[in-house]
Amino acid sequence: MKENLPDENKASVQIKTKKEPPPEVITVRNWKEYLGESLLIMFSVVLALLLTELFNKLHESSRQKEILRQLREELVINKSAEELQYKYQLMVLRNIDSALSYPSFAKQVLDSGYLYLKPIAPDGILKRDLSDVAWQIARQNNAFANLDLDTYRLLNDIYEQQMRITKIEEEAAKVLLSFESRKPENVRTTLILLHDNYHGWAADRAPGLIKSYQEAIDKLSHY
Repeated sequence: MKENLPDENKASVQIKTKKEPPPEVITVRNWKEYLGESLLIMFSVVLALLLTELFNKLHESSRQKEILRQLREELVINKSAEELQYKYQLMVLRNIDSALSYPSFAKQVLDSGYLYLKPIAPDGILKRDLSDVAWQIARQNNAFANLDLDTYRLLNDIYEQQMRITKIEEEAAKVLLSFESRKPENVRTTLILLHDNYHGWAADRAPGLIKSYQEAIDKLSHY
């Protein structure tokens, strides 16, 4: 038979069986630990920036080398084209000399006001085009940062000479398409002017340009 406990005893039992909450753990850090964490964060940020800059420089260097490699290939192609074109220009000059020496040949060039270019220049004023696409891309992308001044000066001179050689088309057209050139009595003057333009703008520049091509190709050989 259960005994009835007094009320104060019941309260005592309830207090004893109630669970106490776990104690809170408070971490106390000193200034050295805060400083260490701050320095670690700063180091991580700086390292990330340095690595990003390094990767960007490597990418840019690789891109510049590729552009210079393409420039070298363009020079090789242009050199081959100019060698072929120089032979053609010398042939045109010989044909003009023949027309100046033989009136019957000159009549094949200019007859009844019609001017025929094929007897003296069968493949047109210029036989080959000289490209400057890679040169323009290299200039736009500042790909010459690692080149010495002499190499850059050489490249700049090459493309300046190319531009002058291709100008023979414009200058020859001024002579051939003028009203005065179509007069039979002016045929000799027309041929002399055409002869001088071929010499001044093209044929006389070709040997030096071909030599410069090879020099630039050699200088860019490691790209």
